[in-house]
Amino acid sequence: MRAFYHPDQALHDPQQYMRFGQVIAAKDLPTRTEKLLATLKRRNIPIERPAANGLAAARAVHTSAYLAFLETAWDRWTQLPERGPEVWPNTFPYWSGRPEEDARPPCPARGLIAQVGWHLGDLSVPMGPRSFTSIARSVDAAIAAADDLLGGARTAYALCRPSGHHARADRASGFCYVNNTATAAQHLRQRFGKIAILDVDAHHGDGTQQIFYNRPDILTVSVHADPDDFYPFFTGYPQETGHGAGAGFNLNLPLAHGATIEAMCAAIDAASERIAAFGAEALVVALGYDAHACDPLGVLKLQSKDFAVIGEQVRAIGLPALIVQEGGYAIDDIGDCLDAFIGGLGA
Repeated sequence: MRAFYHPDQALHDPQQYMRFGQVIAAKDLPTRTEKLLATLKRRNIPIERPAANGLAAARAVHTSAYLAFLETAWDRWTQLPERGPEVWPNTFPYWSGRPEEDARPPCPARGLIAQVGWHLGDLSVPMGPRSFTSIARSVDAAIAAADDLLGGARTAYALCRPSGHHARADRASGFCYVNNTATAAQHLRQRFGKIAILDVDAHHGDGTQQIFYNRPDILTVSVHADPDDFYPFFTGYPQETGHGAGAGFNLNLPLAHGATIEAMCAAIDAASERIAAFGAEALVVALGYDAHACDPLGVLKLQSKDFAVIGEQVRAIGLPALIVQEGGYAIDDIGDCLDAFIGGLGA
């Protein structure tokens, strides 16, 4: 298995994050990648620097206006007469998503934090002077790994940072700016007629779901903690199954808070059955480690060794597999999680 990562991905260094009404230190730290790189080196897996292609591939799943915003946001921010240390919003637009309706339906989640977010928004995606460089290089890593599969490889690993699965077609959220998983899946359509995405990050892959929600050629499956009182709150429920031509091609498998590897395995078994029935020709795995019991943002109770079982389940699906790195913030544990996953995958 080849692995792809560019050192510039560590340049994104967020300074602030809003949680429970407090501005606290950011959780998506550059040191996350150091732990994962060390694991790859111990396993003698080559770490290759992807070519710099910018956001060309991302244009297939993101709007041009949004990508232009990401590229120019910092420079425009520096022109303000008064500004903070990072590009950070202080207002959030209201849009129901259905212009023929006067208002959105009630918030689908019961928790207070959910309802505050429904009305006020997301403060987890600040941008600093070098954030865009990291964002672009993260996409490059995903595309380089996808190209490896297009060339005939059975497995490839994209060490993406910033992560991507919360990024929607025209919006950043949840530490994510460009959806690396969705971009890679779309790129694989050059060779493979049907792509399945299996997201095993503890948080629902809401951005990936939104991007492919109306399409029948890419099956999106997300195994995650119940979003009723957990980020991203407003999506990730079983009744979300796709729309229009995409009806039936989205599957959400939420887990009870406190769930262990047994529940995760059962959900992945159900996902594997759906992927087989779909007739997928290639698999993209959105791999997060925030299901770990020690994750500071998590609510699930997996142990590091449990990721070996997840790797075994991915291998059993039997498809060419592109592994895209998503979340995981227990910095002392994520290297062991990756090590276990690779062992189970047999890569």
